[in-house]
Amino acid sequence: MTPEVFAQRVLDWYDGHGRHDLPWQQNMTPYRVWVSEIMLQQTQVATVIPYYQRFMAELPTVEALAAAEEDQVLHLWTGLGYYSRARNLHKAARQVVSQHGGEFPRSVEALAELPGIGRSTAGAVASLSMGIRAPILDGNVKRVLARFAAVEGWPGEKAVHDRLWRMAERLTPQSRVAHYTQAMMDLGATLCTRSKPSCLLCPLGDGCEARVLGEPTRYPGSKPRKTLPVRSCIMPLLVNGDGSVWLQRRPSSGLWGGLWCPPQLDDEEQLAPLLDGLQLAAHQRQDMAPLRHTFSHFHLDIQPLLLSVSAPAGVAESGQVWYNLRQPEPLGLAAPVKKLLGRIEPLLQAALEE
Repeated sequence: MTPEVFAQRVLDWYDGHGRHDLPWQQNMTPYRVWVSEIMLQQTQVATVIPYYQRFMAELPTVEALAAAEEDQVLHLWTGLGYYSRARNLHKAARQVVSQHGGEFPRSVEALAELPGIGRSTAGAVASLSMGIRAPILDGNVKRVLARFAAVEGWPGEKAVHDRLWRMAERLTPQSRVAHYTQAMMDLGATLCTRSKPSCLLCPLGDGCEARVLGEPTRYPGSKPRKTLPVRSCIMPLLVNGDGSVWLQRRPSSGLWGGLWCPPQLDDEEQLAPLLDGLQLAAHQRQDMAPLRHTFSHFHLDIQPLLLSVSAPAGVAESGQVWYNLRQPEPLGLAAPVKKLLGRIEPLLQAALEE
């Protein structure tokens, strides 16, 4: 199948079956496309849509994002995970405003120099919002191309990755690049899915080598599996008399960078020094059910402790806050922290009503 035939089939399919009503497809500016592409990294469309809509309602322009406080950005991102994406989004917005006058660069190379934007994301922004011919290679496109040419191996391997990029470059057409780019993503998301591809409906089916071989799910190759190590911690939830929970801001780099969390202790021996340092007196304790949170490279087993403490309300130093669950501030919270606070909220409400 020639590149011209490949592209035409993809475009014909898109015209009749592609997705045309996604929020970021309306008023398709570089800013709107860029935010959607960052959110969609390692996250499914259905999950992203409500986050995207809230984000755009509060920060509708790159200037608004650049002027926002990091806490506001992380708060809007809470629950999406991979928070380095949000921090880089914020940094890139400030760079676009300070170095480019609020206009996104009109080349893939210049876009890729912005924080958090790789070659594929830059290609998506350039092609979808600027009409620039630029190939992309996100997870969906990798799957479509790997199956079409029966490319052996895991795309994370350099040789496989480079081969897929060469295919993407060769097959991307000169015209209708925005529609083609969206179509390739849609094909991978709706037909050429990971576990149950709809080969009979695919416009590329008769030229797909994986289909001819009768084993489409063999491609692309899987990442070599390794057993994730398990770490554990104790997370004291310190609650004062008005039901507020003591949180501290994590360092900007590292685990949960820039987010607000309860203290994280290696063992119970660290609990007394923590309370002494904060000048808090604990007078009631409740051991809660443990919680496992899985990162890309390890499992974290959290043992939460609910501790009632004597402390003046609203008094906290820089980088600390008494977080009122009934009137929460717009802070960025790590996903397991949000889950734990949700668990204790009804308990605290019941206690306050007694």
